Amino acid sequence: MRLIMLDTETTGLSPLNGDRMVEIGAIEVLDRKVLSSDQHVFHQYINPERDIPAEVVRIHGIDNAKVKNKPTFKEIAQDFLNFIEGATLVIHNASFDLGFIMHELRLNGFENIQDMQVIDTLAFARKKHPHQRNNLDALCDRYDIDRGMRDLHGALLDSELLAEVYLGMTGGRQFSLGMDIPSLPASSFVQLPEQSRGRDEQAETAKIMKRQSPPIADDEHEAHLTMMQRIHEESGGKTVWHHPELAEAS
Repeated sequence: MRLIMLDTETTGLSPLNGDRMVEIGAIEVLDRKVLSSDQHVFHQYINPERDIPAEVVRIHGIDNAKVKNKPTFKEIAQDFLNFIEGATLVIHNASFDLGFIMHELRLNGFENIQDMQVIDTLAFARKKHPHQRNNLDALCDRYDIDRGMRDLHGALLDSELLAEVYLGMTGGRQFSLGMDIPSLPASSFVQLPEQSRGRDEQAETAKIMKRQSPPIADDEHEAHLTMMQRIHEESGGKTVWHHPELAEAS
């Protein structure tokens, strides 16, 4: 199985709040071997077309100057899609990275990857090591993977570390039948904005429909009836609440 270890760095936590990607790193694993030659690696810094907050720069070290003259996502999207085509993506916390990637693809008019197979190593680690820290640093330590060069987050470096973590969690570099983690389609991890918004609206409407009518005071009810009768009389007796057949005819 051809696997692509994938990681991104971004300007913040949510593409729906206007955050964008600033780096994509991906490396291929084939037959449980990490392939590091150029044709098996995709790495690109991206101009997010917005400022990168200082607090985020402290995490990954990518500032505005570093990406000012880099291509936009639209300019590199097709190369990225060509690289991952036909592979299974392996991502640590898949919903985060896929959320950004699928949002950017949609914004720029590229094909949807919702049917691509994806393995979420964070979800697997939580099942394999419950009640323990399961971020990438913790897993590297648990599986004796050298992360000494990881002073800052970086998409390509984290993809390389993820490859070692994945192999460690699934039995090492020797092939073992049945040791691979089950994959799911990308749509299982993230929904496009208009799809999720539609579900949210349906859920909110359902809540409203189930609400009990607010209590009405006797004097308010009496005032309402008086007003309705006044309207009926001024209309010449033609109000639809006295003649529902008129409403049906209209």
